Amino acid sequence: MSLKDKTLFMSGGSRGIGLAIALRAARDGANVTIAAKTAEPHPKLPGTIYTAAEEIEQAGGRALPVLCDIRDEAQVADAVARTVEKFGGIDICVNNASAIQLTGTLETDMKRYDLMHQINTRGTFLVSKMCIPHLKLAKNPHILNLAPPLDMKAKWFKNHVAYTMAKFGMSMCTLGMSAEFAGAGIAVNSLWPISTIDTAAVRNLLGGATVAAMSRSPDIMADAAHAIFLRPSREATGNFYIDEEVLRAEGVTDFSVYAPGAKGALAGDFFVPDEVFASSDTNIRRAV
Repeated sequence: MSLKDKTLFMSGGSRGIGLAIALRAARDGANVTIAAKTAEPHPKLPGTIYTAAEEIEQAGGRALPVLCDIRDEAQVADAVARTVEKFGGIDICVNNASAIQLTGTLETDMKRYDLMHQINTRGTFLVSKMCIPHLKLAKNPHILNLAPPLDMKAKWFKNHVAYTMAKFGMSMCTLGMSAEFAGAGIAVNSLWPISTIDTAAVRNLLGGATVAAMSRSPDIMADAAHAIFLRPSREATGNFYIDEEVLRAEGVTDFSVYAPGAKGALAGDFFVPDEVFASSDTNIRRAV
């Protein structure tokens, strides 16, 4: 089984986890639209929609880079229309784009609050809404939100309530849309890492090189997403998947390849329920 000739619509994806998911699909021969805002190189962040497209095609896929602000309904509609025109449809929608700021209530300005909610919650809702009419025509349609389990404990809210609300908004899209579109056979799931992932966000916002050294590579999320996309959409929906659990179910037992330079415990990610850590035999330092 593979994703050959399947079409993915990816929000964000010019770097990090989104790009890794795109490249994993491209190695199967998939088509990928990268709908993101990064057209020019950023001084601190690698990658643009055009460099991502080059990597996708070098990996064996076909790419469509689209300059798109997912807060703008007209731009999202145009990106979806261009995808369908070029590739003939959409099989998979990946809501990867996200904004983060880990500040308390008094330290969070409303401009940043609005940005996180517009990109995370509203963006996920809008991109899904635009893709669903085309997903209904696909043979094994999937929506995958890079969003956490709904672990409603105060510890996940108290230090950064604005970000948690925005991120859990993506998760609530999974909860609601999976039930709403079950009859149409569209799988709607979330995927979240048990450990931190070595991305620009971790290096710039969540601890720098120290935490990056305790993190896994984005490839673990890419391999888990790939496994989810191959599952029958009518049988695998409404799940809040954890990357390691997905791959263990696929028979993976050695996870060292995803963190070859790690020494000692990995850093646990935010929002992971205690029971998930308890069921893993990986040495992980839980997020505080």
